[in-house]
Amino acid sequence: MPERAARGENGPVMNASIGHSSADPVGVLDPPRSDAPVPPKHPLRPRHLLGRVIGLRKGLFAHSLTLRTALEHLRLQAGPLPRPTRRNLVFDVTLTLVLAGALTEWAVESGAGRVRDAHDGIAPFAGSTQTGSVIVALALAVVATLPLALRRRYPLAVLWIVTGAAALTPHDAQRLVFYPCVVAAYSAAAYGPYRVATLASLPVTAVSVATVGTSMNSGPTSPYVSPTVPTQYVTLLILVPLVVAASGLRMWKLRADESRARMSALERERAAELRRAAEHERARIARELHDVVTHNVSVMVIQAGAARKVMDVAPDQAREALLAVEAGGRAAMAELRHAMGLLTMEAEGPEPAAAVDLAPQPGLDRLESLVGRVRESGVPVELTITGPPRALPSGVDLAAYRVVQEALTNTVKHAVGARATVTVEYGTDRLRVDVKDTGGTPDASATTTGNGRGLLGLRERLAVYGGTLDTGRRPTGGYRVTALIPLEA
Repeated sequence: MPERAARGENGPVMNASIGHSSADPVGVLDPPRSDAPVPPKHPLRPRHLLGRVIGLRKGLFAHSLTLRTALEHLRLQAGPLPRPTRRNLVFDVTLTLVLAGALTEWAVESGAGRVRDAHDGIAPFAGSTQTGSVIVALALAVVATLPLALRRRYPLAVLWIVTGAAALTPHDAQRLVFYPCVVAAYSAAAYGPYRVATLASLPVTAVSVATVGTSMNSGPTSPYVSPTVPTQYVTLLILVPLVVAASGLRMWKLRADESRARMSALERERAAELRRAAEHERARIARELHDVVTHNVSVMVIQAGAARKVMDVAPDQAREALLAVEAGGRAAMAELRHAMGLLTMEAEGPEPAAAVDLAPQPGLDRLESLVGRVRESGVPVELTITGPPRALPSGVDLAAYRVVQEALTNTVKHAVGARATVTVEYGTDRLRVDVKDTGGTPDASATTTGNGRGLLGLRERLAVYGGTLDTGRRPTGGYRVTALIPLEA
């Protein structure tokens, strides 16, 4: 007994020196001693509890904010919902009926048996009866195909419905939903305005129909592998998308070429219009400057030459001629300021008229002052107005004034010593302006300054208002300028 106890045959030998058994030399299995020191417990203070609550709220708020942002991205709409035409609706309904008929026939002939033999999806709820299997197969085919009639109007909703039907379909009967899934996925990608939601839904649809190759019951002893797409239709399933894609690419290229050609034609037309507009604007500016400068400068040259000739013998006449030169210069400066103000109106700010002090455009009401300046240059001018004066459009009024101004300027330059007659006739449906002179000798400066631009500009100006200009020498001597401008009754 003592020897067995010493050897530990009847149990573990106790180490009397330290109070542990030989099997537990470090005292791991010993019960805790009552005299062992207990670690102090720190009570949870209110401020620590408040900090934990605040941290928990911050975490929940951050997660809710992230979820809200993700939902907003899913609801982000790239455009309005499509509005299919009547032709599109007829096509979609026809496609739906064709698919529904084909899948219904397959569901009755083969799909019901596969649903009855399957153990996944909605198959357990069908039971083992033929009637229940047929009802489940027909329900899956109807739920997967009927929403396709609205695939253009609500593409994303149709995709979700078909995806749900695919998730409930047993793997051996996936042919019931495979073709509707393909059509719904294409419709969502092509017509869906919710791009983020569509891109997130397409992988789910792909996963739902990814395991369509074999039955879940198939194993090493399975007699066959059940394909979702019949072998005779695989070539067709590959060729049809290729043909459609190639046709779409060809149409896109043709439309791109047509659009590029139209853009090039529009750019050429626009460049031509800009050139024509620039030419018309340059011609208009040239006419305005010619009408403004030529008359006044011609009168100033005549008056300055007369003053130079009589300065020694008739100082009073020379003084009057210089005053006429000054008046002509002031008139020329005023009209130049007016023309320059019109040309720079867009660059002078919101109120350019106040900045350049623009005066009204001259008209027939200022013929007296025009005739007076010509008379001061030494050319006798007779002014006659027939018919009751009437208010004229500003453009017509200015054109008639320019006709008289240009004709008198030519008389001053090309017919020194001639007498001039100005006749303005107000008719019921036209305005007639006639300027005649008796002829004379040309001024020395006329041979170098005349270029015929004045009469050409007058014809263009009158043509804008449907008027005509008739010029030529008179049988009795002199020159005649006649303008006819139609007026509205």
